[in-house]
Amino acid sequence: MTPDITAFFNAIQQRIGYDLLAEILALRNTPTEKADGSYVTEGDLLVERTVIAVAEAELAEVHLISEERELLDVPPTEQATVLVVDPIDGTENFTSGLPEWGVSIACYRNGVHVGSLLGAPELGIWLRTGDMVPRFTSRIRGLSSSLSREQIAALGVGPEYRMIGCCVVNMMAVVRGSYLSFENPKGANSWDILAGLNLAVEHGLRVEVEGRTYAGEYLEPTRKYRFKVEQP
Repeated sequence: MTPDITAFFNAIQQRIGYDLLAEILALRNTPTEKADGSYVTEGDLLVERTVIAVAEAELAEVHLISEERELLDVPPTEQATVLVVDPIDGTENFTSGLPEWGVSIACYRNGVHVGSLLGAPELGIWLRTGDMVPRFTSRIRGLSSSLSREQIAALGVGPEYRMIGCCVVNMMAVVRGSYLSFENPKGANSWDILAGLNLAVEHGLRVEVEGRTYAGEYLEPTRKYRFKVEQP
């Protein structure tokens, strides 16, 4: 990663993982239901404001694509830096008092991936581009909590399945080898998955998006993507 991206990620981890964590957690009981039925909390918005402030301080010309913002169609090839952000992934967990929620940031320049950061602040776990990770051997297959009963039934009998409700935590688990695989056959937004997909590619996992091998391409924020990440 370039020094400015490293400094940006360092500052994000310090601010969200330490300086502001107590304040973020104090905002759990502030859910507002969005048009799609999902929740947004004041905690989500505080994390998003923090990402914006740190980006403006550490990076040159930067454009944000976030779950909580309406500006979704910034072409990365026309901008110096694009950050694809999910301020709090797993808001349902967050507002329910569960620690399995996370922050996801993928950074692109001229349409090329230059760095990603995943964090589960309450669990104290962070993973970024360039990190060495412990590797485990697992039979567990992670599933998205958005799946319907029919989709779950269609998966058949497996050795072990897990459904945590946070894409960030699931992605970190599969990259570390704590999962054999993680998939969402229903589809997820780019801000949910871009950072995790790129970290999985970096660590040599098999990554498919819409049935095709994924190699770090930018994913437009205007649609959902079916994906699977699996140990090699």
